[in-house]
Amino acid sequence: MAYKSFPSFFLTLLLITFSLMFNNINAVGARLLLETALPEIPKPELPKFELPPLSKPELPKVELPPLSKPELPEIPKPELPKVPELPEIPEPKLPKKLEVPEIPQPELPEFPEPELPELPEFLEIPKPELPNLPELPFFPHLPEIAKPTHSTSNP
Repeated sequence: MAYKSFPSFFLTLLLITFSLMFNNINAVGARLLLETALPEIPKPELPKFELPPLSKPELPKVELPPLSKPELPEIPKPELPKVPELPEIPEPKLPKKLEVPEIPQPELPEFPEPELPELPEFLEIPKPELPNLPELPFFPHLPEIAKPTHSTSNP
């Protein structure tokens, strides 16, 4: 059976191909613009333009009349209402301490100390003697390398 629709993987392949082509075209065009030599255009010299000096107009000084301090009108002090008097409450008194009868501590009976049973004497087991380790052969001494007299960090 043949596919009646356009395969989707072909569209992605086409998109990748076109994007790589257009990126290459931009790079080639930029390289061509950099490599082409443009003719130098002579710069025209303009005459220097100087403004005539401007004169400063003198303004007359303005004198202001002295200002007087404004007077604030007197405001009467408001009268606070009287605080109502609270009736006196007598101080609470704690009741007298109640006497609690002493409870005698119960006496514990005395028990005799338990005797430990005697352990039987164990036979002494002799300690086993370990065999001596065999002597290792002599390891040959490595030769010492002579230390350099010049600095090795700088060639």
